[in-house]
Amino acid sequence: MPGEVVLRGLRKAFGEVVAVRDVSLEVRPGEFLTLLGPSGCGKTTLLRLLAGFESPDAGQVLISGRDVTALPPHRRPVNTVFQHYALFPHLTVAGNVAFGLEMRRRGRAEIAERVAKALEMVRLGGLGERRPAQLSGGQQQRVALARALVLAPEVLLLDEPMAALDLKLRQEMRVEVKNLQERLGVTFVFVTHDQDEALVMSDRIAVMNQGRIEQVGPPEQLYERPRTRFVADFLAVRNLLQATVVSIDGGRAQLRTRGGAAFSAADDGGYRPGEMVWVGVRPERIRLEEGGDNASPPQLSGENRLAGKLEDKIYLGDRTDWRVRVGDETLTVAEPAGPARVRSGGQSVTVSFPGEAVLRLDSEGSEPP
Repeated sequence: MPGEVVLRGLRKAFGEVVAVRDVSLEVRPGEFLTLLGPSGCGKTTLLRLLAGFESPDAGQVLISGRDVTALPPHRRPVNTVFQHYALFPHLTVAGNVAFGLEMRRRGRAEIAERVAKALEMVRLGGLGERRPAQLSGGQQQRVALARALVLAPEVLLLDEPMAALDLKLRQEMRVEVKNLQERLGVTFVFVTHDQDEALVMSDRIAVMNQGRIEQVGPPEQLYERPRTRFVADFLAVRNLLQATVVSIDGGRAQLRTRGGAAFSAADDGGYRPGEMVWVGVRPERIRLEEGGDNASPPQLSGENRLAGKLEDKIYLGDRTDWRVRVGDETLTVAEPAGPARVRSGGQSVTVSFPGEAVLRLDSEGSEPP
């Protein structure tokens, strides 16, 4: 189908460094798929293999049902928007957008019509005679988008195009780019290391680490049910704990960490008594109360209440992160902004969280950095 992307067993090495390790992935027509991961994980190399800027050592790239593995970039039905927009400073906005059409020797009337439509599409109508230097960063990005889309690619590739924008503009452009993609119905493959960008914009996210895809799924699925330690850590679970399954009772697994913290988790049949497991608890799922005398053993109801002592406070505006020592473990607790709370280091507190908030993580997959 037009706009469908299929990657089969792609592998790419640079000398002894393997950048992409046997990656297979399908991107649906009209989908916004994000390749998410830290620097050096292989996401940009994978995008370059899709664009044709690099040749794979093994594997296939299929676009719209056609094998394009051996084709150069200009013969693939794709276009790319880079982090550095590479606008021609001596050309007007309209001239930049028209450049690709002129290289393809389109007629003047067709070029004028398609450029006008492309500029209207990205909300730059009336700015066609300006130079890039007269535009804001967000406007320059929209020119780059218009220049790529005016050629009517079946797939648009975007390599961290918002990295140079300030936070406020980045937040605005996330919504604009996603809305544009939905209006056009064009397949977008987007590369970023920013989890917020990925969560806001994507239909699906592929999390990459060390050249492999660790998990693929909708944003809600990856955020709520990360499968591996790396995915959990990269998507800010932060409280990653290794624990032993002490027992299973009433649909609850009773766990104990090496540091002595005891708590329960909802058991879906994946726990076995005596086994060592990795689990995670999101900071926003933990509640904090003054006083450490409210703690209690894990309850069959699933509510965990543990005694601890405050270590640090990190104020972040919309929330405050507290680091709490529980036994030999340190937990991060996120509290939303509200009335100022007077707390100090060393203060006794109780942390509580439901057993359903405990995420069971696969032992397979790469470890977090």
